[in-house]
Amino acid sequence: FIKWTLCAVGLGILIFLFPPLYGEGYESLGVLLNGQELSLDGQTPLAFLTDSPWSVPVFFLLILLLKVFSMTLTNAGGGVGGTFGPTLFVGAIAGFVVARTLNLLFDGTLMSVPEQNFVLVGMAGLMAGVMQAPMTAIFLIAEISGGYDLFLPLILTSTISFGTTRIVEKYSIYTKRIAQRGELLTHDSDQAVLTLLKVSDVIETDFSTVKIDDTLGRLVEVISESTRNIFPVLDSKDRFQGFVSLEDIRKDMFRTDEYETLHVFNFMRSAEEYVYEDEKMDSVMKKFEETSAWNLPVVRRDRTYVGFVSKSKIFSAYRDELKVVSQD
Repeated sequence: FIKWTLCAVGLGILIFLFPPLYGEGYESLGVLLNGQELSLDGQTPLAFLTDSPWSVPVFFLLILLLKVFSMTLTNAGGGVGGTFGPTLFVGAIAGFVVARTLNLLFDGTLMSVPEQNFVLVGMAGLMAGVMQAPMTAIFLIAEISGGYDLFLPLILTSTISFGTTRIVEKYSIYTKRIAQRGELLTHDSDQAVLTLLKVSDVIETDFSTVKIDDTLGRLVEVISESTRNIFPVLDSKDRFQGFVSLEDIRKDMFRTDEYETLHVFNFMRSAEEYVYEDEKMDSVMKKFEETSAWNLPVVRRDRTYVGFVSKSKIFSAYRDELKVVSQD
């Protein structure tokens, strides 16, 4: 409640001082696109700033900077700040500030730039960078302007914005979180297949388990009833402790005189790595590569034993999934 209150008060103060920050900003966009002056008389104590020519770009520059904080307060307070609307708004304000500053600097003597066009180009530039969709930005703004007179400036601005953003950020605002979770499907078939594969699909659970304090006799009995050559070792709470390989016990299997003196912990090996049942497949493959293991145990976060995952099972599932992806 305290967080919500602080965000509400902060946002209220910002909107009180800078009314264009309210909502998605479409009303202010309409005014700028029509080439009109935004009148703030009676709406804010700072309305006097728009009386001076140079105060206008300064006022809108403050709006441009404070929009970031208003969106942050909105999201932190539980609201939805949006993406598309604020992107267009910030781009339009940036274009307007640049155009108005140039016009004030040259005062119509050397040149005069059309502020409406700069508003449109600014919208396209920010959209191409934030959403990493330059073609969408170009044609959408071209349609908004009702023609293709600005086509070349839109292409140049969107291309530069997209290229610059791509250098420092690989993903757009829409795909970044999905990519961080490892769930983003791309045109890379190998990566797409690894993203689609889940550990739960390749877990093998038909391994016979033994307790860490079981005797050699009990271990031999379990081996005689199993078709596997790996035997997971668990404690009394079914937490994975290690495993026994058939190769490790082969020499002692027929030493009946030691069936009651030797125990499982005398033959147990520790696992080089663990695989968690909710782990991403690309992480699992890295563990196989680093350990050179052929089988790795699958456990829950509290180390409760689930099963094993093997390279052969993953490769088989990979081939099947790759066929599906290739057909699509």
